[in-house]
Amino acid sequence: MNKRRIEIMDTTLRDGEQTSGVSFSVSEKLTLAKLLLEELKVDRIEIASARVSEGELKAVQEITSWAAEKEYLDRIEILTFVDGGVSLEWMEKAGARAQNLLTKGSLNHLTHQLKKTPEEHFGDISKILEQSQKRGIKTNVYLEDWSNGMRNSKEYVFQYLDFLTQQPVERILLPDTLGVLTHTETSEYISEIVQRYPDSHFDFHGHNDYDLGVSNVMEAVKAGCHGIHLTVNGMGERAGNAPMASVVAVINDFLPEVHISVNESSLYKVSKLVSAFTGFGIPANKPIVGDNVFTQTAGIHADGDSKKNLYFNDLLPERFGRKRKYALGKTSGKANIQKNLQELGLTLNDEELKKVTQRIIELGDKKERVTKDDLPYIISDVLNSGDYHQKVFVKSYVLTHSKGLKPSTTVAVEIDGELHEANAQGDGQYDAFMNALRKIYKVKKRDFPKLTDYAVRIPPGSNSDALCETVISWDNNGTEFITRGLDSDQTVSAIKATEKMLNII
Repeated sequence: MNKRRIEIMDTTLRDGEQTSGVSFSVSEKLTLAKLLLEELKVDRIEIASARVSEGELKAVQEITSWAAEKEYLDRIEILTFVDGGVSLEWMEKAGARAQNLLTKGSLNHLTHQLKKTPEEHFGDISKILEQSQKRGIKTNVYLEDWSNGMRNSKEYVFQYLDFLTQQPVERILLPDTLGVLTHTETSEYISEIVQRYPDSHFDFHGHNDYDLGVSNVMEAVKAGCHGIHLTVNGMGERAGNAPMASVVAVINDFLPEVHISVNESSLYKVSKLVSAFTGFGIPANKPIVGDNVFTQTAGIHADGDSKKNLYFNDLLPERFGRKRKYALGKTSGKANIQKNLQELGLTLNDEELKKVTQRIIELGDKKERVTKDDLPYIISDVLNSGDYHQKVFVKSYVLTHSKGLKPSTTVAVEIDGELHEANAQGDGQYDAFMNALRKIYKVKKRDFPKLTDYAVRIPPGSNSDALCETVISWDNNGTEFITRGLDSDQTVSAIKATEKMLNII
């Protein structure tokens, strides 16, 4: 099949930067420009608006200098304005050679913002096009508010396109400026225009105000447009633009007659970098690039994945440089745990797996998030619990810490079936707990070992707050030993380690 090629223009560095609170530095813009063109392999990038600031000028100069060396200059685009040539002078100073000229695509904008007739507007545009030709600058033209223009003043849009398609213009850019189109309107409007002007190149620029950006882009491509505008992570004004990752996946999976140049395997990397530069986090459930989208939580799904990939679809994580994960929590079940154990190279028998599963469910009930890196610690804690016969139980305790008062603890401990209570103060909550225990053991006339070392850590590589391990070293009349406790709370993990000690002595 001879595939129809669609150009991808990324406008993260221009339209995406119009996200409230976002501003890229010069070095960040240069880094992203290189990544977008050389690694993600988009066809063109729109990197700035003319005349914005000295910082913007510096960023464009850096990018165009690099692009000139790489022979990418025609792929670097600047948003310009019908301003008598001021934008063109700015472009020359910046070293840019391709402009995206912002003009009025609806009669409403033309009448109420510019207060001009169509003929006056077309005359101003003609002068800009003449100047740009003399300066050797290629021109693409935006029809701002084109979508409302097609709805409410179609005669004007066609009058304008009749004029524009006869001008020295490379591409005509059709933006849904306010994100108002439905997918059916997008299909209808693009089809009508492409059929009416078969010799012109049309790009579609979709916004996401109704969360229809991806579907509108898909319909625009099916209707015959020649290029689409996207941003990384869907950044942009208001609800943003059509998101790069989702659109690329949709085209590759559902439009087999279309070819795009984007390198899927770099989508996640670029997405994370843009997120880091902007400080805007990626929603965990955002398709393709969100943290959770390749994570199975329910144990039945993990079980199905082991049986002929029953819960897989075409969005395989490896396509995007990612890996499938199996979450650990109260709904994960043994299958999820088995998947994580396989990755760690660990094996458990059925009884051990049952114990570990139960412990993970307990943590899940506390709304704690467990990761693969926590597993060895859970296994160690759960399986080592069976090394002694438990005769001492810390039944309950109250830990208090008030400003201006020493921390105190009331503790109830069952020893050989008999319940004992004590209250004590200390330098911290755990110290108070230990002082209360010493009182009980003194009354019972039992030896109480010395605490010789105390260390707290989280599992290496874990980024969860589910677990913390407390490792305590004891000296019992010259005999040294270590106990460990595992819990989401540091003090509780120390108390669990202490309870183990009480059963060992």
